[in-house]
Amino acid sequence: MEAIVSGFGNAFTLSNVAFVALGVLLGYVVGVLPGFNRPTALALAVPLTFYMGPVSGISFLIGISKGSATGGAVTAIMLNTPGEASSAATCLDGYPLARKGRARSALLMALIASVFGDVFATLVLIAFALPLSRFALLIGPVEICAVLLFALTFIAGLSGKSLLKGLISGFIGIFLGTVGLDVETGTPRMTFGQADLFDGLPLMVIAIGLLALSEMIIQMEDRSGSQSPQTIITTGSKDRPSLQELKACTPVMLRSSLLGTALGVVPGLGASIASFLAYTWARNSSPSPERFGTGALEGVAAAEAADNAAVPAGLIPLFALGIPGGIAAALIIGAFTIHGIVPGPLMFTSHPHVLNGIYASMLMASALMFAIGYFGSSLLARLTLLPQSMVVATVVFLCVVGAYLEGGTMFGVYLVFGFAVLGWLLRKFEFSFVTFLIGFVITPMLELSLRQALILTDRNPSALLDHPIAIAVLALTLLSAWRLTSRRYGTPLIGD
Repeated sequence: MEAIVSGFGNAFTLSNVAFVALGVLLGYVVGVLPGFNRPTALALAVPLTFYMGPVSGISFLIGISKGSATGGAVTAIMLNTPGEASSAATCLDGYPLARKGRARSALLMALIASVFGDVFATLVLIAFALPLSRFALLIGPVEICAVLLFALTFIAGLSGKSLLKGLISGFIGIFLGTVGLDVETGTPRMTFGQADLFDGLPLMVIAIGLLALSEMIIQMEDRSGSQSPQTIITTGSKDRPSLQELKACTPVMLRSSLLGTALGVVPGLGASIASFLAYTWARNSSPSPERFGTGALEGVAAAEAADNAAVPAGLIPLFALGIPGGIAAALIIGAFTIHGIVPGPLMFTSHPHVLNGIYASMLMASALMFAIGYFGSSLLARLTLLPQSMVVATVVFLCVVGAYLEGGTMFGVYLVFGFAVLGWLLRKFEFSFVTFLIGFVITPMLELSLRQALILTDRNPSALLDHPIAIAVLALTLLSAWRLTSRRYGTPLIGD
């Protein structure tokens, strides 16, 4: 109790509150700007923590992580440009809502879902860090491979009217996900001598080109002028989610927060996979799945709740075992090192005051995140009242800058225009770019975990008996494939 009181006292000092607020604000700005991602911001901010106390320094970095996850939804909804790669799923329903005149409703729902998921995962972190860290140790390459195979079955469920077109889009995404160095032999695959492709195609560039820049091409094609942005998009004060909509989104946020927390605990999976899987789960469990992709608040709520839940959940293996759950958590280790703290089980006994101070600061960051996001979204929603020509020019500029920042060379700019053309073709011929993104996001991790699983099991199927979690997930995979197939039974393969 003494450690809790002391830790909370250190957290609620004026200087610490200021540093946490600054971190959340900087993270929110980073999330809004395409290309300037969370790891880059944390890498630049870690040296600044040298001049802060341990609680303030670590909380400052966690505030940046939390704020960037929330801010990424703003441009995803307003401009169809994901500020963070994990916000790509938010574009699928957020931008159609904005085009229907419900920009503020989408922004508020994204903010509510973000804070809900963040608080949920933070409370799980505080209450169950050690037990969940032991669960994370049970998840190895075999189990991760089974989870990702389960995720691939969702491609059929999201393929739209034409199963064949959806599968083609998914397999194109899987194919492009294999570009780069072979994970086992280091042999270049489909790099065409370009060193920029050795690490594979960057997800952020693909998302910007496929979602944002392709949309701008379509808008530039429409020269009729019959619709103005003022009539297409409005941001009146009455544009808010109704109580009925909030009630419908509450179970979606709860399920997505659970999923985001579970996937965030497992090192390596990350928020991008969590947001896409949560979106797919929400769509498949909805009584009217046809609304998804055309402007469903549940789609925004699912993606944002899972995305933001994965951020605090990624700190669970870091705090309990000293194992970073992702790039952001690995960079936060730098702040621990600066202050002479070794993250892991001993931190609970050797630095309880610091740990409880961080817990209190994380809850404080959630409250500040809501306040900053509420007033920030109100101002940013007015962007929709700008003339369409100005919006298109601004989005194209942001797309080019974001693509350049992602790789630091003009190669990223060339890629973003190439994928803009691909996205334009997918839209024109009604191919599903959702299945494309899911296939692309999952493939690198699936290939790596599959190679590792084959080595660990010595290619012996009976070795799966030592992995009961993997067997259970594979059983769910077969069940999911059967359900999706039964839903499609009697549906024309090519569509109407």
